[in-house]
Amino acid sequence: MNATIERFLQYLRLERNLSMRTVDLYRRDLGQWESHMTAGRDHLDLASVTTGDIRSWLMSRSNQGDGPATLRHKVQALRALYRYLLRHGEVNSNPAAQVELAKLAKPLPKFVREKTVDAILDADIDERDFTLVRDRLIVMLFYETGIRLSELIGLQDAAVDIVKRELKVRGKRDKDRIVPFGEELARHIADYRELRSQVRPECTNLVVTAKGKPLYPQLVYRVVHGELTRAGGTGKLSPHVLRHTFASVMLNSGAQLNSVKELLGHESLAATQVYTHVTLSELQHNYELAHPRALKKGG
Repeated sequence: MNATIERFLQYLRLERNLSMRTVDLYRRDLGQWESHMTAGRDHLDLASVTTGDIRSWLMSRSNQGDGPATLRHKVQALRALYRYLLRHGEVNSNPAAQVELAKLAKPLPKFVREKTVDAILDADIDERDFTLVRDRLIVMLFYETGIRLSELIGLQDAAVDIVKRELKVRGKRDKDRIVPFGEELARHIADYRELRSQVRPECTNLVVTAKGKPLYPQLVYRVVHGELTRAGGTGKLSPHVLRHTFASVMLNSGAQLNSVKELLGHESLAATQVYTHVTLSELQHNYELAHPRALKKGG
């Protein structure tokens, strides 16, 4: 390998204190690049490399099957190398700086099927058991209002009006918003409050532990994960998945995108638009299941 590149790798290991695994990844990427650049040449002239040379190499790697994440890392390795060379006065410019990083596909939000949540909310429970009633309320609040984990934990009892059927939550950047809810949730909150009065007559928070203390994230996660698992859910089963499910259900049922944005407390519409992809994906899935010729092969 080129002596200058070896010196750069030693710098990463000894001065930047990067792990051997990370340095090996840099070595792999820069070694591939050096092989490409020296094909048919005697040596690698680092100072003469152009942005076009790097783009040509990336195209070659893409044709060989490298994905966006791998290509991004290769560009970042070259950028780091040339920043090092610039600091040491060995080159006059960084040709990798003008190369755009490959865009990574954003994964769609995870959600659970409506029948999975229905199995939880429609199941028979002992309505005298505080913990069982509270756990169902936690699932209902996430599913029927779309609030965040932090918002549920901080939800004040005085901020929940079961007559108007609305609650006020404090979201990100301390912004308050009003979220409406239905009759079923209102009835469940009333029943829960009656049981809660036996645990702790006066509560500041709406939802509390069996000892009347404020909730904490690990407890809420365990409740949601346990309830969804018992109902047949698989994969990542977190409170945020129920928030995603709320948004998907709302859009699938005809809610306007801007209305869902306000309910979720998003700063911009762009953050909500990702759920339209989930909706389209679900529509495609249902279409393929329902239409007799949807999956018919051409012939």
